[in-house]
Amino acid sequence: MDYPIILLSIAVFAAGFIDAAAGGGGLITFPAYMHYGLKTELLLGTNKLSSFFGTLMAVIKYFSEISFEKRRLLLIFLSCLSGSFLGAFFISKIPPEFLKYFLFAALPSVSVFMLAKGDFGLTDLSASFSDSSLNLRLSFFSFIISFYDGMLGPGTGTLLAFSYCRFAGYDLLKATALAKFANLISNLSALLTFLYLGRVDIKLGLTMAAVSAAGNFLGSKAAIKKGASFIKPAIFLVSNALLAKIFYDMVK
Repeated sequence: MDYPIILLSIAVFAAGFIDAAAGGGGLITFPAYMHYGLKTELLLGTNKLSSFFGTLMAVIKYFSEISFEKRRLLLIFLSCLSGSFLGAFFISKIPPEFLKYFLFAALPSVSVFMLAKGDFGLTDLSASFSDSSLNLRLSFFSFIISFYDGMLGPGTGTLLAFSYCRFAGYDLLKATALAKFANLISNLSALLTFLYLGRVDIKLGLTMAAVSAAGNFLGSKAAIKKGASFIKPAIFLVSNALLAKIFYDMVK
């Protein structure tokens, strides 16, 4: 019995389940792929391949239950595509330490807000914004966070879901669905780049893609069924896990 591939599959499945509701799946998959023995130069690309199909499954599941205006999805698509591209272009010009400090400042705000505001994300307030204001907010946060995703990446889904909820007024379920869609766009951009560079273990990546899709399907199903009562604690736990990981990397 091939125990390494079984352990990797369990980790990728768990990551997909968590990622579908709160983001942060890379916290599990990166060390899992490393423990499996995947070459460092293939790590990012292979992880993007499996996570892309996992995120695609989550998007399909969410969008089968929740509908959004197509023009708003197009707006998010264009903002994420341009933000991710520019982020990847500017990564060499911005010190990685700056990005870690950005996360170190942003993630505690997410956690504190989740705890302090008990009704956070329970009600959809997006209709309270004018059409132009909502479009501007969605464009701005999609672009800024995708720009960060193009440069570094960890916590992107968590930050997107929180921003869409806090600043665009969507409830947590709709915000999470939009975050998965936005994540899918930036993942595709990165995946195509890694495939072009030949930095993907395609066989392993496609095998884990099926596992990730299963985890994402069940995670998004649980999020749709339980709503904010499931998503809110998941985002809280993921944001603190990311914070702990960043702190560990900074002091080790």
